[in-house]
Order: sequence, then structure tokens, then C-alpha cells
Amino acid sequence: MSSINFNVRMDESLKERAFPIIESYGLTPAQAVKLFLNQVANTRMIPLSFDYKAPNKVTQQAMQELVTNRQSNTLKQYDSLEEMMADIQADQA
Repeated sequence: MSSINFNVRMDESLKERAFPIIESYGLTPAQAVKLFLNQVANTRMIPLSFDYKAPNKVTQQAMQELVTNRQSNTLKQYDSLEEMMADIQADQA
């Protein structure tokens, strides 16, 4: 199997933060990249979780409203998308 060189540019601070963690697993950075790319190729998915991003204030408020409405059993239900859109537009008027 032939191999190629693959260069990656990154911030120095990212390298300083990430490489020690990779090395703590007994891997070189090149091995870690190969593992990542093999996982992508084998699963046809990006093997990352994006859960670490905290929701913004609007999303947090919407989530809290959902919990509150679910607990008080006041969630609105619609029979169609058109019905829901009409309700949203009425709320905005």
C-alpha cells in the first residue's frame, strides 16, 4: 500500500493542548489522525460529539418553557403544519 504525506495547519495553542492528551494514550499525533480517518471511512460518520456546546440563551429559554409546559400539561398540539404556522403568526401579531 502506498502512502502520502498530509500536512495540517493548526494554532500552536491547539497543538500544545491536544498533543499531550494524544500522547497520554500512547499514540503519536499521526497515529491519532489515522485512527480518526479510519473511523470516518469505516462508519461513514464523523466520530465526534457536538454536545459540548452550551445552548444559547434563547434556546435555553425554549427548553425551559418545554419542561414547564410538559410538567403543567399545557403543551399545544396541532393536527397540521398549517395550523401550527397560523398559531405562530397569530402570536406574532
